[in-house]
Amino acid sequence: MTIIYNARIVDENTDKKGAVIIDGKKIKRVIYGAAKSADFCSIGAKTIYAIDAHGLVLAPAFIDMHAHFRYPGQTQKEDLDSALKAAAAGGFGTLVLMPNTNPVVSSKAQALKVDAEAAERKMSRVFQTVSLTKNFDGVTTAHLAALDKKTTPVISEDGREVASSAVMLEAMKIAAKKKIIVSCHCEDPTLAALAKTYRTRALQLMAKHKIPAWGAIDKKALAAVPKSALEQIVQNIKEANSLLELAEDAATERNILLAQKAGCHIHLCHVSTVKSVTAARRAKAEEKNYKNGFKITFEITPHHLALEGTAVPKIFAFVNPPLRTSQDRAALLAALKDGTADCIATDHAPHTMEDKAAGAPGFTGLETAYAVCNTVLCKKEKIPAQKLMALMSARPARILGLKKGLVAAGYDADLVLLDPDKKWRVDSSQFYSKGKATPLDGKTLTGRVVATIVAGQRIGE
Repeated sequence: MTIIYNARIVDENTDKKGAVIIDGKKIKRVIYGAAKSADFCSIGAKTIYAIDAHGLVLAPAFIDMHAHFRYPGQTQKEDLDSALKAAAAGGFGTLVLMPNTNPVVSSKAQALKVDAEAAERKMSRVFQTVSLTKNFDGVTTAHLAALDKKTTPVISEDGREVASSAVMLEAMKIAAKKKIIVSCHCEDPTLAALAKTYRTRALQLMAKHKIPAWGAIDKKALAAVPKSALEQIVQNIKEANSLLELAEDAATERNILLAQKAGCHIHLCHVSTVKSVTAARRAKAEEKNYKNGFKITFEITPHHLALEGTAVPKIFAFVNPPLRTSQDRAALLAALKDGTADCIATDHAPHTMEDKAAGAPGFTGLETAYAVCNTVLCKKEKIPAQKLMALMSARPARILGLKKGLVAAGYDADLVLLDPDKKWRVDSSQFYSKGKATPLDGKTLTGRVVATIVAGQRIGE
């Protein structure tokens, strides 16, 4: 039996002082106010492990709907051990993993193997997704028939888009029958290919002038870049980003239409534009018109809600979708505030520095996610801590159908201790993740994860 006392308990429904009693893997009881010795004596346990929270926030552990562990086959970028340590350091108790690995995870057996190997480490729980098409071939969907929503609640082609609408519709129909969520990387592949030509031109010039592709360049180094070269780089990146904006918006509209036809639950990954937010908002309003099971949810990443990518140096930070404009960021913040956006997901995408320099899109994000969201949403935008816990815990738990995400009796004892006022400087060299590329390196954030508890056990110490 474990007791966590002298805590500020915060979840979607609560923000009160109190204590939590954990029995095995479940929360047995929540005591609000100042706990008395009689409260602890009455639980009848021979052995009690007591944790004094010292006034810290005790919240439900975070649930990440979108992370890349690069396992199997890309251990130079990340492996299960480094990723799970990073997840614990970031306060994540459950994570949904994308299938763009080597080999691509394209079967129930492959997915269950990853789940089992992660479980052996007794850290955060993972759900490994299966690809929408076999080995990302863009054609074959027969392998989806073997899946079970209990073990594989989400399928995805993340990292790319299924080009054929007919194939995507077939995959969605299979998912609808099995009540499996289709997680969509909304990006028209032909427009993305065109954008890549502009990015490549920019990267060649960036390499020549030693500009890193993750937005971390000091003023002295930037001043040494010739003005004409800088203008060419910026122009090419802006053209690429404009095409990628169109690619996201076009694919978002397509995938919504296909999901409405198929009657499936789609979850839109890393929504980043005004038009895509508008499309998702409209589709949510239309859900009631469909009696076939159509449902739409969507996520926003910490880096898209915190950063803009139209000016130097953040314009050099390559990620898909790109960091957007101030108008786009305002739309994302509005969607989070008014409840249209369902959750915050990291899109943790670790790369080697060599791959980042070559233009690999994405940042490491597990270990900074809470601090970014707390800094931007709670400290700057004055969003209540309860709402942040809903976005990072309760709502993704409901999407996945898990008995997690709340600090309440009967719920899984997946918890996190937080210091919401702790200021710290991001130093990616100290990350547990092998991925060190982040545009936040050197920035000061507010809010720190102190400890993570999964299934009643403190991990990551």
